[in-house]
Amino acid sequence: MKKYFGTDGIRCVAGEFPLQHHALNALGAALVRELSNRNGAFPRIVLGGDTRESTEWIAGALAWGIRTEGGTVAWAGVIPTPGIAYLTNSLGFDAGVVISASHNPFQDNGIKIFFPSGQKQDDALETALEAALAGLTPETDPEAASALELKSDDTLSARYIEFLSSHIGKGLNLSKLKLAVDCANGAASFYAGIVFGSLGAQTYLRAAEPDGKNINRDCGSLHLERLSAFVREIEADLGLAFDGDADRCLLVDRHGTVVDGDAMLFVLANHLQETKQLTPSSIVATVMSNLGLELALRERGVELLRASVGDRFVLEELLKTGAKVGGEQSGHLIFPHISLAGDGMLTALQVLRVLVESGKSLDELTGGLKTCPQVLVNVRVREKLPFADVPAIAAAAAAIEAHFAGRGRLLLRYSGTEKLARVMIEGEDLNDVTAQANHLADIIRAEIGEAQ
Repeated sequence: MKKYFGTDGIRCVAGEFPLQHHALNALGAALVRELSNRNGAFPRIVLGGDTRESTEWIAGALAWGIRTEGGTVAWAGVIPTPGIAYLTNSLGFDAGVVISASHNPFQDNGIKIFFPSGQKQDDALETALEAALAGLTPETDPEAASALELKSDDTLSARYIEFLSSHIGKGLNLSKLKLAVDCANGAASFYAGIVFGSLGAQTYLRAAEPDGKNINRDCGSLHLERLSAFVREIEADLGLAFDGDADRCLLVDRHGTVVDGDAMLFVLANHLQETKQLTPSSIVATVMSNLGLELALRERGVELLRASVGDRFVLEELLKTGAKVGGEQSGHLIFPHISLAGDGMLTALQVLRVLVESGKSLDELTGGLKTCPQVLVNVRVREKLPFADVPAIAAAAAAIEAHFAGRGRLLLRYSGTEKLARVMIEGEDLNDVTAQANHLADIIRAEIGEAQ
């Protein structure tokens, strides 16, 4: 078990261990040593991050460690996470490091590392970096910090903008569209207006004035109610919402209705299928994607492949199957033939292209998707026995699967952090789904439930 690296790198409160100067120095140095051992040469590393007040000093401390071990550093300044993935690949850097805590509040920050392929850090690198932290204790004298003063290279951000506007947006004319864009006071604040404006869109920004502390605060992809109101107020054709590091995007249609990642996958899959570009005829989602998406796609001859929750698992399934697009309800979508990193603005451009080429509005394109009722029941348990090892639970779960016969879905799992069994059932009839979920929950409670 890794102590500091989670599913998406290191993330914690900035200023707390290991996001302290001496630990960051050690991480930067260890990164250089590991890459040097792999590549046989001192590495070139590009850094960038979001708009948190802690981002620059964290980058400076990392850069100090990188420089002391012989690595070279380029600083892209404020840039979306996928921008670093793109630069690492296109400019031949040995690694790219992003300083961001994504959708978390400003007090948090984090580190994630990309390889030239566009994929995030592997287990071997995480193990090496964990080892560099193993002998350290929390910093007590921040005044003794070692950090480089970084100067951003504007040609790096310009290159990423050019990639989105001229490559992804090639031939795309958005002049007939009025867009409301929520930048979450994050990295998209300095990019979205330029990118969408360069393609002709009437672009109206909100939450695009970062001050170091307002990133994700009542805005962005986690808080869509204000964007919905803004879309209706200015009579926009649709709204786009990014998170703090702009690796995900959610949409709002002209009526103010939220369009999540499932609905965007539906729109994209339909378009690719209709234009004979969906080969193989499948897309990737996660175990949490609504059954309605699976049923709607099945009717159109498209198979929904399910991965575990997390973009790394979605990417693994995409690479294994050759599917053209995959993603999560959160709006974190991946187009592996373009990039192996989720990119909110790239996703937005792909959906906008469907609107332009089809001549339809977003609500018309999502009209064929009917989400199924979903019921989640949590049961507190005394121990987390494998469900298959408890005959009564296994039999009840099998009976539910047989009852729905492909027109409903059971997801039975334990919480990763609490002694809870989670029963999630989807189906076409809410009363039926509720009854089945409560029945299974009662059995779990009787067999392994916590004593009252």
